[in-house]
Amino acid sequence: MARTFDEKDFAILRKLAPEYSGVLCPESGHEFHSILPPVSNHIAEDEEDFAERVARLSGEDWEYLAGQILAGREDLGCMPEEDIETVAAHIREAVSEEAAERVLKLYRLSGCGVL
Repeated sequence: MARTFDEKDFAILRKLAPEYSGVLCPESGHEFHSILPPVSNHIAEDEEDFAERVARLSGEDWEYLAGQILAGREDLGCMPEEDIETVAAHIREAVSEEAAERVLKLYRLSGCGVL
């Protein structure tokens, strides 16, 4: 389900992609529905660039994103697995092992068409 971004979402997006000032997802032309997938798929040049970008986020940012992911408001299903592993590593460090494992499980289930 699409969500409307609030100031917290835009603040995180500005940290991840300061060079990007739009609210439309590059390539698709529609408004962002999640933060991480457009950065992973369209803004970051490659896996290394994505890893550098998400390393900019604070523990508080990761707690917020983990909550959004686990509540189904941040959809990671279209992201490549290597970027999901990077996301999970940051959640593991900033939030908890349990939260990281739940995020990975959601990702795997969504890729199988279960969710």
